[in-house]
Amino acid sequence: MGSTNILAEVQKLWMKLNLRGAILTSLSLQVFLIFFAPMRKRWSNWWFATLMWSAYLVADSVAVYAFGLIAKAQIVGGTSDSEADAYGDLLAFWAPFLLLHLGGPDTITAFALEDNELWRRHLLNLLFQLGTACYVLYQSLPSNKLTVPTILVFIGGTIKYIERTRALYLASFSKFRGSLLRFLDARPEHMPPIENRFGGQNKTDLDDREVIITAFSYFTTFKGILVELPFHLSQKTESFEFFRRITAKDAFRVVEAELNFFYDVLYTKAAVVHRPAGYLFRAISIGCVVTAFALFYVLNKHGFHEYDTRITYTLLLGAVDLEFVALGRLICSDWTIALLWIFGEHPIGRTFMKFLLKFKSERSPFALHILHARWSRSIFQYNLIDSQLRRSPRRPPTWIEKLLGLIPLGALFDDLKPGRVEPYSDKLRELIFYELKRKELVARDFESKMEICAARGEWALEHSETEQDCTSLLPFVRDVDYDESLLLWHVATELCYNTDPDETRNDRVNSKVLSDYMLHLMIKQPDMMSAVAGFGEIRFRYTCDGMDEFISKNISDGSKTKISKESACQSLLSGFSKVEPRLWEEKIIRSVLPKACALARVLQNIEKEKRWKITSEVWVELLGYAAIHCRPYSYAQQLSKGGELVTLVWLLMAQLGFYRHLGVPLSPWEEDRLTSQIRGHPIARK
Repeated sequence: MGSTNILAEVQKLWMKLNLRGAILTSLSLQVFLIFFAPMRKRWSNWWFATLMWSAYLVADSVAVYAFGLIAKAQIVGGTSDSEADAYGDLLAFWAPFLLLHLGGPDTITAFALEDNELWRRHLLNLLFQLGTACYVLYQSLPSNKLTVPTILVFIGGTIKYIERTRALYLASFSKFRGSLLRFLDARPEHMPPIENRFGGQNKTDLDDREVIITAFSYFTTFKGILVELPFHLSQKTESFEFFRRITAKDAFRVVEAELNFFYDVLYTKAAVVHRPAGYLFRAISIGCVVTAFALFYVLNKHGFHEYDTRITYTLLLGAVDLEFVALGRLICSDWTIALLWIFGEHPIGRTFMKFLLKFKSERSPFALHILHARWSRSIFQYNLIDSQLRRSPRRPPTWIEKLLGLIPLGALFDDLKPGRVEPYSDKLRELIFYELKRKELVARDFESKMEICAARGEWALEHSETEQDCTSLLPFVRDVDYDESLLLWHVATELCYNTDPDETRNDRVNSKVLSDYMLHLMIKQPDMMSAVAGFGEIRFRYTCDGMDEFISKNISDGSKTKISKESACQSLLSGFSKVEPRLWEEKIIRSVLPKACALARVLQNIEKEKRWKITSEVWVELLGYAAIHCRPYSYAQQLSKGGELVTLVWLLMAQLGFYRHLGVPLSPWEEDRLTSQIRGHPIARK
């Protein structure tokens, strides 16, 4: 009997410790998520993504596990009647806090887009956990001294959980698409026309307020492109007339802010909270939690264990702090600034808006603008020649390496290695925007725009600003598939880059960055290039094998000395002195090295300044072709992984009119009238 009692006491103690640990762990995960989840859109580190994914999954599991422990602990009870009553009251009080935790923070509802499609599962979990919480509360009645604060926290937790479920429902692609179908040909009623947007201010550089307001206006107008819906040509005409008259810096700032609204709708509670009903229920939720804290504070806690009382205070303080942190983020968000403008700029509202913008400005003395960065501003790089040279010279594998080679972990470790990153420069931004505007000025009708959308280098060569005859370069883009053209120009750019010592030319640097970035997309992120990649990965492997073979035969002497890239590029150019004619005629997937060397020699025959100008123009067009033809779903997925340059280019091109679903055209007199109104807009005026 003695041993049985000891085991029972040990089991009871373990259950108490286990329960308390689960509840505190659940609270800790909520604190972590509310502060670190917003960093997903500006951090692209794999380790951070893994950490966020783990916290997102574990948070729900721990809360559900704690619910089960509470239900079981109510049956066991304490060691005396008074202790059992007090302990049961606290258990009933702790259960609604788990509803708050299951509701999650405002900063993350979905880790990936697929999570939005599981809204039915979350709805079922909501009903089940509400039933569990009600059962736990019922078990503590009628002598529960904490009935009122328990009910208040229960109300707050239910509101939070419903907010999360509804946010997932609204962000599911079928619902998102369906909600936009009836607004295809109409501007939302609450959106003021563009000519009234900034009250007649005559300026060319947009301040932070104007960037956010413009971005929200175009987000409201063009959010259908995420699900490949068309939009009216009146909207298209308005947008490209606006973008063509502002600077590259302002254009990309607007697009970045616009993508931030897309991110909020798909991955956070913004679509639910930032509406009148959302504000009302958020006020109720905060009021319930604060009132519950006050009631518990003044309550006579006789009979409660001191340690349990401390845990209860921790839960209450944690809930109050999380609510006010969420309230602060809500007030300081871009949505608040946009909504203050939509519903009229009262003098108090304007003053409050200026105060908020001080924290978002890049010139902010508070240095808090870093917390509001909208994407990683990093451009990942992958270089074919460099990656092969780093693997040479090779030695025969040992028996241990052969044994490890049987385990398919090589690809996994390659993916975990941090990639080379280049910063997002002003010069690159200006190059892309200037080239897109140049095309938009030439393409004034639907047919010419579609022709440019289909171009993957030939338009840039035929309309080069250098006025250089580029006929000899056309076969390298016109007579090959897109994936082969990308590899050809990548290798040729690298060959010219390493045999040209001039390091001051912007077009040379921009060409190199875009070249390595496009190969990174094709090899490291094939999902984003699936619509245009073709046999790119197979050609890449053949080219790598050809590069290895060439190194072993012509460059490497078997020593352990690393081969310089400059000498390797010189050897490649001299080794493939000419291309056999059959290589142009046969449609066979093979190494692109011979053709790439031929392209490099053609480029080297062009004057240096013109050479890099032409190369940069071709790379912008190759980037634009990929941006237009890839699925918007892939871009939406990437918003939560630090963002991508190609996503910004895609949205910018769509708003400049380079979009495959343009909708119903305007009549000539309607388009003329709209164009004249837009040209008179003070911010769009040159």
